[in-house]
Amino acid sequence: MSGLDDLYRQIILDHSKQAHGRGIDAAPAPEGTGVGSSHQINPTCGDEITLRLALDGDRIAQVRWDGMGCSISMASASVLTELAKDMDVDGFRAAFEEFRGMMRSRDDFEEHEETLGDAAAFAGVSRYPARVKCAMLAWVAAEHALAEAH
Repeated sequence: MSGLDDLYRQIILDHSKQAHGRGIDAAPAPEGTGVGSSHQINPTCGDEITLRLALDGDRIAQVRWDGMGCSISMASASVLTELAKDMDVDGFRAAFEEFRGMMRSRDDFEEHEETLGDAAAFAGVSRYPARVKCAMLAWVAAEHALAEAH
């Protein structure tokens, strides 16, 4: 196993243990923001997430979520929360497409740590099709919540 794989594994473990953005009720959406939410379930394994996204104009003001599932799905939601914070809508959509492309790549993906930050740690997950849905769960919820908030 390479040092990069070890680093990526540690990032996923850290985010699954100390998730960012967990707790929809713990932090109401900022006043005056457009709010969208989405509940997604992975029928393959039963992982589920409810994600709320708040828009302040064209900027993502807040992402909060609750969910239960494997460490990959919970870590992915945490990483997404950190990445999307204060990002503009176009930037988030570009990151979403890059993440989805990475998940479809089956580990044949040029790394884009600059764009995806810690989300690049999920590149190795693309080798395991059953786990791709786990990693994508929060991202799909965010895409739907963004459409609802707009």
